[in-house]
Amino acid sequence: MNKKCVSLSQLQETVKEAVEGSIPEQVWVRAEIASLSVARGGHCYMELSESRDGKVVSQMRAIIWASVYRRLASYFESVAGSSLAAGQQVLMCVAVQYSPLYGLSLIVSDIDPEYTLGDAERRRAETLERLRKEGLTLLQREIDMVPLPCRLAVISAETAAGYRDFLRHLHENEYGYAFYTRLFSSPMQGAETAAGVAAALEEIRSCGESFDAVLVLRGGGGKLDLACFDEYELCRAIALCKLPVLTAIGHDQDVHLCDMVAYDSVKTPTALADWFIDVFASFEARLDNLALRLKNAGRTRLTLMEACLTRLEARLDAADPANLLRKGFVMVLGPDGRPLRKVAGTLAGEMLQVRLADGRIDCEIKKVVYEEKQ
Repeated sequence: MNKKCVSLSQLQETVKEAVEGSIPEQVWVRAEIASLSVARGGHCYMELSESRDGKVVSQMRAIIWASVYRRLASYFESVAGSSLAAGQQVLMCVAVQYSPLYGLSLIVSDIDPEYTLGDAERRRAETLERLRKEGLTLLQREIDMVPLPCRLAVISAETAAGYRDFLRHLHENEYGYAFYTRLFSSPMQGAETAAGVAAALEEIRSCGESFDAVLVLRGGGGKLDLACFDEYELCRAIALCKLPVLTAIGHDQDVHLCDMVAYDSVKTPTALADWFIDVFASFEARLDNLALRLKNAGRTRLTLMEACLTRLEARLDAADPANLLRKGFVMVLGPDGRPLRKVAGTLAGEMLQVRLADGRIDCEIKKVVYEEKQ
C-alpha cells in the first residue's frame, strides 16, 4: 500500500511538458486530410493521416480555430480554386498541443496551397504515364459511333445544374430532333466519384437497355474539386467501356485525364448537347444536298434527252421522202411498188411509178440501158 503514485492530471501535465517541450513551437507538416468538418462556431476540425503502400501508418487530429480558419480558407480557395476538403494532400504550419482533457492535437496557423496543387499535378502526371503504358488512352478512339446517336446514357448528379442545362438544351433543340436519355446517378465530386462513375458504367452495361453512347457530365469547379476526374480507376473504367464515352467536365481551361481517354470531349454540358444536335443537323444537310444534286442531275439528264430527241427529229425530218420530194427530188417505184435504186433486174415493158411532190407519173420501160463502169 506504500506504492508511489501520481494523479492522472499530474501524469497528463508531465506528458504535456515532455511533448510540447521537445517539439519546436511551429513546424511544417505534410499530410492528407482524412476528414474535415466545420463546427457551428466556425472552428475547423480535421483528421490528418499518412499512408504507405495503401495503408494508414499515422493519424492525428488537427484544429484550425475560427479566426484563423476564415483567413486560411479564403486564401487556400483563391490560390487552389477550391475549398479545403478530405482527400487533399496539404502542407500546414502547426503547433503541437497536448490537452489533459482532449489529448494530442495539432493547431494549424498557416497552409501552403501551392503544395496541394503541386501534389495533384504530380499524381496526374504519374497516372497519365500509367494509362499510356497500359494502352488505355487509345481504346475509345477505336470504337465506331452509330451515324445518328439518339439513345444516350448519362452519368451525372441528378441535382447538378449542368445536367439540367444539358437536358433542356438537348430536348428543346430548335430542329425538333428527338433523343432518349436515361440518368445513371453518381457522385461527381470528391473521393467517391471514381467508384460512383465505375459503378454507373457497370449498371449501363448490365441494365438490358441498348444505348448509342455514354455521357459523363459535370459543370465547372475548382482544380481540386475536379481532380477526381484525373484518377486512374475512373479513367480506366471509361477507357474499357464498350460504348463510346463522351465527357463534358469543367470549363475551357480544364483538360482532365478522363477527357484524354474518352471517345471525345467538350468543355460544358450544353456544348455536349450541341455535339449531338450538330450530328443530326449535319446529316440532314447532307440529305438535303443529295436531294438537290439528284434533282439537278435529273434536270440535266432531261435536258440532254430533250436535245437528243430534237436531233433525232431533225434527222427523221430530213429523211422524210415527202420533204425530199418538196426539195425537187423524185422517187421511182418498181413494178412491186418498192423504191427502184438500180436498173439491174428491170425489163422493157414493165410499168414504173415516178413520184413527185405534187403527184405521180405512170411510165412504161421502153429500153433498159446500163452505164459502163469507168
